[in-house]
Amino acid sequence: MDIYVGNLPYEVTDAELQAHFEPFGKVTSARVVMDKATGRAKGFGFVEMTDRAEAEKAIAGTNGADFKGRPLRVNESQPKPRDDRGGGGGFGGGKRW
Repeated sequence: MDIYVGNLPYEVTDAELQAHFEPFGKVTSARVVMDKATGRAKGFGFVEMTDRAEAEKAIAGTNGADFKGRPLRVNESQPKPRDDRGGGGGFGGGKRW
């Protein structure tokens, strides 16, 4: 299960995020999302756990809990919404005038 972790302190590392979730079970990956332009953390990340029951315990045990002075917002990650407006490029969607 992929877990969304929000309201992370900006200085937290991937390793610290993983260590915070390991008491609940096996963590297969943990990553803090970084801003490409600035190189700074964006304040959220994702933790992946293979066992759903362990992941649900992790969500229950960490949502709202203090982590380095900030209350975490933790829930099951949702797929990124798809933009159904379609494409076609600019200026007439490739049509010749």
